[in-house]
Amino acid sequence: MGPVPPVNPNLRRAPVQQRSADRLARILDACAALLDESGYEQLTTRAVAERAEVPIGSVYRFFSNKRALVDALALRNLDRYAERITARLAALPADDWRAAIDAVLDEYLAMKRTVPGFALVDFGPPFPAEPGDTAEDANRRLADRLAGLLAGHLGRSPDESLSRAILVSVEAADALLQLAFRTHPSGDGAIVAETRTLVRSYLAQTLD
Repeated sequence: MGPVPPVNPNLRRAPVQQRSADRLARILDACAALLDESGYEQLTTRAVAERAEVPIGSVYRFFSNKRALVDALALRNLDRYAERITARLAALPADDWRAAIDAVLDEYLAMKRTVPGFALVDFGPPFPAEPGDTAEDANRRLADRLAGLLAGHLGRSPDESLSRAILVSVEAADALLQLAFRTHPSGDGAIVAETRTLVRSYLAQTLD
């Protein structure tokens, strides 16, 4: 089973015992599989419970509604992405920021192509924010995590300049990679290559 997502305002109750953590992981796994099969609009908490083979009450024990459930899946995706990036960075020289950026892009592409539910829900829910939503903006959530990881790897402070540059890069790459995956189910290779060139060129002014 994967790591339990961090406690967030959408999680009604954090699991304490391993059995409860395993049940939460099964619920999130079921949610991811159903998103791939039928999309967000058709997703129901009852269908998730049936797929996870848990009582419907178990879903509501953790989540107030399917929006909260999907946001928890997005947080788990971000945690797993960060873990994979950390492992990749550990194998790279600290002075090669271009290789680090390549690792960030390559791992995203790998998860987009292989992780259940990730094509629709990567690091944020696939629906517009509503008044009272507690979910952070997905790209800012991702950029903050990446700024910390890259700063640690490169031996520099995640100061305002770096954080802003990473946020701009994330926003630009998000738009271009959405285009790449609209163009081809596995991501149009030429658009992915252009995205890599754009991000590298932009970050050079901050990281060189």
